[in-house]
Amino acid sequence: MARLPRVADVEHLGQRRLRVTFTDGLVRELDFAGSLDGVLSSLDDDPAFAEVSVEATAGTICWPNGIDLDPDVLHGDHQPASGRAVKVIRQYRLQQTG
Repeated sequence: MARLPRVADVEHLGQRRLRVTFTDGLVRELDFAGSLDGVLSSLDDDPAFAEVSVEATAGTICWPNGIDLDPDVLHGDHQPASGRAVKVIRQYRLQQTG
């Protein structure tokens, strides 16, 4: 069975934007502005949103307050349960070297 892509790295790009790199080489630059409502509203703050990191066990992104996001949704394989998708700013694949 093939392994599902998981988050390998995340970089805060300012405001509510992230660059998320997946284990399959996909890189997605995502804008979360306007999609942080409900339980995610605690992240709709510059300092709080910038504290994003990779949760290695689950292979996704997380914040110190315990919020994490579904890596399959971040990868673009599934729609979010809320129905409010984040905006994809840019998407590309890393070139393998060697």
